[in-house]
Amino acid sequence: MSTPKVERVAPRPHPSVTAILAGLLIAAAVPPWGWWPAAFVGLALLDRLLADRPSASRFRRGMVVGLAWALPSTLWVVDLSPPGWLLAASLHALLLGLAAVLVPAGRWRRPGLVGAVTLAELVRWSVPFGGVPLASIALGQAGGPLAPVVRVAGPLLLVALTVTVGMGLSALLDGRKADRSSITATGVMAAALAIAGLLATTAPTGRVVGELDVALVQGGGPQRTRATPTGAATVFANQVEANWYVRTPLDLVVWPENVVNPVPEPTSGWRHEGRLYTDDAAEALTAEAARLDAVLVPGWFHRDADDPTANLNYQTAIEPDGSVVDRYDKVRTVPFGEYVPMRGLVERLAPDMLPARDLRPGIGPAILDTSVGRLGIAISWEVFFEHRTRDAVQNGGEVILNPTNAASYWLTQVQTQQVAASRLRALETGRWVLQVAPTGFSAVIDPQGRVLQRTGVGEQAVLHHRVERRQGLTWASRMGTWPMAVLSLLAMAGAWTASRRRT
Repeated sequence: MSTPKVERVAPRPHPSVTAILAGLLIAAAVPPWGWWPAAFVGLALLDRLLADRPSASRFRRGMVVGLAWALPSTLWVVDLSPPGWLLAASLHALLLGLAAVLVPAGRWRRPGLVGAVTLAELVRWSVPFGGVPLASIALGQAGGPLAPVVRVAGPLLLVALTVTVGMGLSALLDGRKADRSSITATGVMAAALAIAGLLATTAPTGRVVGELDVALVQGGGPQRTRATPTGAATVFANQVEANWYVRTPLDLVVWPENVVNPVPEPTSGWRHEGRLYTDDAAEALTAEAARLDAVLVPGWFHRDADDPTANLNYQTAIEPDGSVVDRYDKVRTVPFGEYVPMRGLVERLAPDMLPARDLRPGIGPAILDTSVGRLGIAISWEVFFEHRTRDAVQNGGEVILNPTNAASYWLTQVQTQQVAASRLRALETGRWVLQVAPTGFSAVIDPQGRVLQRTGVGEQAVLHHRVERRQGLTWASRMGTWPMAVLSLLAMAGAWTASRRRT
């Protein structure tokens, strides 16, 4: 009598382990790692985790995936605000948990998930406190083959297509278990990919109307040094020193955000040697613009003279004759970094880790009008918000300037993610994007989203490049986010309708 064979089944990992792995894979696509295919696998695992599960289970699993995705990919925020880091990660996880619940549990969950995850990203980019568009699915695909679709319908389309690829990968794992609904949904998603790719090749990208010879000036210095009054003179001196390496003739010289950080004039009349004062800074900048015979765009940061409880963060345009022809005040300010939401409550939790004064936001269009053209501008993390660069090109911006200051933060997470954001903004708008930072990264990015030049961290450097002045609007710049928001809602509604008909 033969002994019956016992088929051994390999043990499956605990769902929590799989959820953590899924989140880490999505995070791995985000710079500085930038392993963009990893997001497809992570999203496929998310789909497998949700299959035929009750609502409570899907919510918990989505939350775990969201935390494992957000915490490592936003670790740099710890240096800015530990409470802000935990709050942002928790919100991220909550939204992904809700997305997991708001779709049917069966096979039709896949097109529903495309819509739900896309909407979750939109909400996260918008609320609370103006949104936190960090470590997004779109940023993780800035270096991937899907990125050009952003000129069709912005970063939300890139999110939707990335999730679509993940759902398709998950469907392939169904194998013989695949039913008609799974095959149909997969076919629809494959068709969506093909159509988006075709549209990306035919979408308008704008037209060339001229050229500019530009220089991006990076003063250099160590990371994790904020441009405080005690260090402002050194920061400014580094910029002036680096300015001597600018090659002429040229049209435009761009300095980073808040490297001109003057303190109020002392009432005693005695000036401290290690500080920078407004009149000295203005005189030096006027001299540099005249010496180079170019438009100089420096970044200022100081206390508001009309309101001592507020700070100002802005860029000016100085012509070669010394006249200041325009100014742009930063509109989208950083929560917990430049202003404190619910200050009275938050100060009780972390009083020593918060800015003493809130930054007063600007209200004008994202434009600097100069003799060398109309320049679009997004200061620092404004470049993460597609609506700021859309505002710039809708108001005639021919080139996008992104002066920033990442010297305040440790690691290089925020710097690499900002370069990725600039690549997406270049593709979306059909414009050159010029990113300049005091300690890196400074970068020149063309309208195809290619990084043509980039500095290292901490070095003193000047990037020279001839760039195109461009006009015209892409579809994304014309329409904004509402088409993808509507399509995402329709995808969710269609998934629920199809699942109920089946039952």
